[in-house]
Amino acid sequence: MPRYAPEPAPNHGMPRRTAVLLANLGTPEAPTAGALRRYLKQFLWDPRVVEIPRPIWWLILNGIILNLRPAKSAAKYAKIWLAEGSPLKVHTERQAKLLKGWLGDAGSPDLEVAWAMRYGQPSIAGALDRFKCDGVERVLVVPLYPQYAASSTASVMDDVADWIKCSRNPPEFRFIKHFHDHPGYIAALAATVREHWAASGRPDKLVMSFHGLPRRSLDLGDPYYCECRKTGRLLAEALGLTEANYLITFQSRFGKAEWLKPYTQATLEKLGREGTGRVDTICPGFVADCLETLEEIAMECKESFLEAGGKEFHYIPCVNERHDWMTALSDLVSTHLAGWPTSAQTDTAAMARAKASGAAS
Repeated sequence: MPRYAPEPAPNHGMPRRTAVLLANLGTPEAPTAGALRRYLKQFLWDPRVVEIPRPIWWLILNGIILNLRPAKSAAKYAKIWLAEGSPLKVHTERQAKLLKGWLGDAGSPDLEVAWAMRYGQPSIAGALDRFKCDGVERVLVVPLYPQYAASSTASVMDDVADWIKCSRNPPEFRFIKHFHDHPGYIAALAATVREHWAASGRPDKLVMSFHGLPRRSLDLGDPYYCECRKTGRLLAEALGLTEANYLITFQSRFGKAEWLKPYTQATLEKLGREGTGRVDTICPGFVADCLETLEEIAMECKESFLEAGGKEFHYIPCVNERHDWMTALSDLVSTHLAGWPTSAQTDTAAMARAKASGAAS
């Protein structure tokens, strides 16, 4: 088997292009047990996601988890599945299309923008293959995780690195590591909350729920917990909240090990038992609604809160395709593209100047 993938046929007249790749976690192809088994097998076998020694984890994953979990997960996905596919896929695709328009209006009409998933389809490798065929020489990779974690952002970097290892002539790469404290992102989150409160009134407590990680990740130096706390603090400041008005929690615990605390579901149950009238919950670790927000928070956690004695529960959606968020994303991307040609015309002119300079010398 060849070590390197075949290169496209050379086209010396093609302008060298710049591209942006939005990368999100992933999604199954359908809300079925078979599709979930394929998706979970890829997702849970990633050593960035589960750091258990491979032989032991192989037995657990293939002997237990992949036999029990797919059907349960498929039933959850079926509750939120859209006509166009999973919500995460739908929102990520829309964000990529809107971003291309935003960047084009800002003076980069030839900039290529694509989206991909770390697990499932469309794959990161597939997107990079298409970039190469289109003459792309520079790629900005944007993992759509506001807070950096080795199990999410770094896994995207791993996937790109694996593709580079198989490429004889890879393009230049840049990565956006995180944007947990980006002013535009914080402002978009705050505007989402304010609009919800203007329409529905204010809660007794605002719960900011972030995806959980094993507690061990913090001990090993992962900055995720600290970045989540900073996002929460900045959002609270933007909303003018005191520490008594909000809580920062962590959801999606898996397995028996200790995870980052406090746990979202346990916190909501406690608030319910204490007689809290109304709780609003937002998920600032996600820029697109998905299974973890629409099913776990808006359905499961709501039920837990109400059954524990709470009176009213509101889920505040992610930023999705909001105008203020797309403006912030465009600004974030433009900043990281600085110094790179972002239009075919600009790049062609630069090539012509370089050629003329070489001839003169």
